[in-house]
Amino acid sequence: MKKLGVAIIGAGFWGKNHARVFTELEETELLAVCDIDAERAKVVAKQFGVKAYSNTARMLKRKDIEAVSVCTWSTSLAKEALKALKAGKHVLVEKPMAANSKQAEALLKTAEKEGLQLSVGFLMRFIPGLQYIKKAIESREMGEIVCATAKRVSEWPERIGDVGVVKDLAIHDIDVMRYLFNSDPVAVYAKTGNMRHRKFEDYAHIILTFKHEKNAFIEANWLTPYKTRVLVVTGSKAIAKLDYITQELTMETAEKTVQPRIPWQEPLKLELQHFARCVLGKEKPSITGWDGLRALKIAEAALKSSKTGRLVKLK
Repeated sequence: MKKLGVAIIGAGFWGKNHARVFTELEETELLAVCDIDAERAKVVAKQFGVKAYSNTARMLKRKDIEAVSVCTWSTSLAKEALKALKAGKHVLVEKPMAANSKQAEALLKTAEKEGLQLSVGFLMRFIPGLQYIKKAIESREMGEIVCATAKRVSEWPERIGDVGVVKDLAIHDIDVMRYLFNSDPVAVYAKTGNMRHRKFEDYAHIILTFKHEKNAFIEANWLTPYKTRVLVVTGSKAIAKLDYITQELTMETAEKTVQPRIPWQEPLKLELQHFARCVLGKEKPSITGWDGLRALKIAEAALKSSKTGRLVKLK
C-alpha cells in the first residue's frame, strides 16, 4: 500500500503528538519535523528518526512530502498553512485555523485553486461517543433535538499566549454544535471577561440560536481548579451525556438509563487517519476548510456580541 509522505510544522506539545500518530498509522510515513526553535525540532525529529528543519520553505521543497500538519501558535497557523498550500501540499491545520476569518478565506481560496485537501483539527468530531449521539439524532432515537450544553473548563494553560478562550477552547464546541444541529446558528449572544489575563478573555458564556428556536449553550474558561469536558444533548425522547475525557456516554429515556459499550479510541489517531485516507482518495472529507471558516466566524461574532452587549445575527 502506498504511504502518504507527511511532515509536521510546529514541534510543540501537540505537534509532537501528530508526529507520534503519523508514525503509528499504516497510511502515513513521517518524513520531517519543522520548528522555529531548531533545537526543539532536532529533539523531536531524533525521537522519530526523521530530518529536522527550522526553515519551512526549505522543508516544503521536498517532493516526497505530500501533506503537512500545521501545529504552530494560533496567530501563525494561517501563514504556515498558506506556505504549504502554495508549495502544493495537502494541509491539516489545527484550530482555530487562522487568527481571523479573512486569513481563513485566503486559505480556502488557495486550496481550491491548487486542488488540494484542506482540513481543520476539530478533534471532538472523532470521539466515538459524539458520533453515536449524531447517529441517535439522525435516526430520531432521541426524538427532536431541543438544546445542547457544553462545558469546557480547566486551569490556566502555560502554552496560551496569542488568543483567548473563545478561539482556543470554545471553538471546539462551536463546531460540535454545528455538527449536531446540522446547520449554522442564526444568532449569537455572548459574555466574556478577563479575570486573570490582561490581553485576552479567559472565560466565555456563549448562546447559539438555531432555526426553530433551538439553542446551544457553551461555557469555557481557564479558571477552574480541574479539567472538565462535558456535553449534554437534550432531545424530546432522550438526553445524552458525554464525558469527552473518559469517553463515557449515558443515554437517558423515560424508561431507562443506559451506557452504550463504545470502545475507547484515540481521537487524534482517527482524525489523522481520516485525513490521510482522504488525501489518498479512499474517503470523503468529513471536515473541510469551510467548517473551519464557519466556526471562526461564529467565534468572532461571539466576541463582537460580548464587546457590544448585543445579539449578533449571522448570515
